[in-house]
Amino acid sequence: MGNQVEKLTHINYAEVPTSDPNGFDPDGDGTRIGVSYIFSNDDDDQEQDDNLDHFPPDSRPVSHEEKPFDPDDELECVVYYRDECVYERSSGAASVSPESLLAKCRPGDLLEFVATGQYPHWAVYVGDFQVVHLHRAEVKNNFLTDVSQGKKGRIVNGLYRHRALPPEVIVRNAMDHVGTRDRDLCWRNSECFAAWCRFGRREFKIGGEIRIGKQPYKLKLLFSEKKSHVLEFQCLEDVIMEKRRNDQIGKDAVMQELANHLNATHDLKEECFVN
Repeated sequence: MGNQVEKLTHINYAEVPTSDPNGFDPDGDGTRIGVSYIFSNDDDDQEQDDNLDHFPPDSRPVSHEEKPFDPDDELECVVYYRDECVYERSSGAASVSPESLLAKCRPGDLLEFVATGQYPHWAVYVGDFQVVHLHRAEVKNNFLTDVSQGKKGRIVNGLYRHRALPPEVIVRNAMDHVGTRDRDLCWRNSECFAAWCRFGRREFKIGGEIRIGKQPYKLKLLFSEKKSHVLEFQCLEDVIMEKRRNDQIGKDAVMQELANHLNATHDLKEECFVN
């Protein structure tokens, strides 16, 4: 389709302006500085195609694939559109086995499968033990237990604050796109696709919002009761990509990445002052 966005290189905290994670501007200007940028596609599983892998070989995050999922390493965050909260997640949300999840699912539910060191994988439950999901550049219809690949899962209907469509419409949205692949896809990852099926909002689609002008989205990362950090974005699509990257590398890695950048910025300012 004509709205396909060309894949660009990912930018991390070390390459963008940022601010104090305590929520204070070190220069005293009052407003915290954020960032808005376009991300490359992320893959939803650990078996990535080489041509879709957006991490340079020398900066690939350490894989935690063999470690059990640690909910305490999840980063709490809130997403605002202007002053309205559109997404909120607390850390430590319970996840269960695929078999236990099946007993709780209803058609139209959003599901999230999680594993330490991997991107979360989202799917729409459509009934009869099956889900529809975006996987490796194709919308597929599979059994829930097959999609989970042994990962724990949870129902995540309440993360986004938008009003959900009727269950039958959610299921139809998902089923109507089974088989869509490659250049015909309108979604950058499994979360965007699943959320679009449930809420039907264009901002979950590729190019659904124009990246010009003021940055209306804020992603607030909550490290503790006293420490937080805010980034600004021009569209929800970019917010989701950064949020998923944080989920993949984990809370501790995000904190270390941000601390390294702040220290480097401080050293650079001191060097400029001395000169």
